[in-house]
Amino acid sequence: MDIKVQKVGIVSCSGEEIPEGTLSRLACRKVLDERPGETVTICLPLFIAGGEEERTFAQNYPTITVDGCDKMCAAKATEMLSGKPSKSLLIPEILKKHGLKAPTKLRHFGPEEDAAVKAVAEEISKAVDEVLEEA
Repeated sequence: MDIKVQKVGIVSCSGEEIPEGTLSRLACRKVLDERPGETVTICLPLFIAGGEEERTFAQNYPTITVDGCDKMCAAKATEMLSGKPSKSLLIPEILKKHGLKAPTKLRHFGPEEDAAVKAVAEEISKAVDEVLEEA
């Protein structure tokens, strides 16, 4: 009997020195709030530091990484510590696809950054749908 996967772990960029890191975290939070039964967050710093719960979840459930830059820390750490992510999203690619500019603020996003947060959250949500369908 096949058991259908019903949860997806989302690993967000933790780069606090770049606006795209903030954008990643806000968009991931939006998806978590909108899809509470299907998504969980995996704290990247805790995951890297040896967080047992995060690593166990990521080894047993599909993950989606959301990176703010081409260093792709979330994707690389996830692959190294628990296996290749089911989907890896990159903020600059998403913004380009939607014709949006990268935010310039590190914190206190306002209405002008809302479109970017919404676009990234939509892409994460689509990735969640794809992963759940594939599982």
